[in-house]
Amino acid sequence: MLAAPIPDDDNERLAALRALLILDTPPEQRFDKIVAFASQEFDVPICLISLVDERRQWFKARVGLEPCETGRDISFCGHAILQPDIMVVEDAHADARFADNPLVTGDPFIRFYAGAPLLMPGGHAVGTLCLIDTRPRRLDAVSMAILTSLRDLLAEELASAPVEEAPDV
Repeated sequence: MLAAPIPDDDNERLAALRALLILDTPPEQRFDKIVAFASQEFDVPICLISLVDERRQWFKARVGLEPCETGRDISFCGHAILQPDIMVVEDAHADARFADNPLVTGDPFIRFYAGAPLLMPGGHAVGTLCLIDTRPRRLDAVSMAILTSLRDLLAEELASAPVEEAPDV
């Protein structure tokens, strides 16, 4: 298993993520609806909005997966945020980066992964909208276009989300 490299500008990316004030917040219906739609649209058992910080990937919304986070060192999303566009792994068993990953060899037994980087203003990917299946598969051009559109809408929603002020004490 090859952990994703840490890019030189990761501190800037992490600052963009922290500025969203979204890590470890409760579930929100607007994000839950997106993953529910994507899971159904792409017919995948697992769909996530994953945000990648320095040590983990945390799931703001999820369908089909119980844990709310996993380590960055084993995350597919840690690789996807380094890509300029959607990262597709058609069969994780056949991909040297992931073949012995515990998320492939054990629960949830990932075989297919498609991660669309969530780009914030400034160009930093703070996480992904990702599709996961337990069987190998491909995405055709139409599916890639739909996933790109969903990713762009989600990134806009994240960037424009109202920031709640902390109450005065």
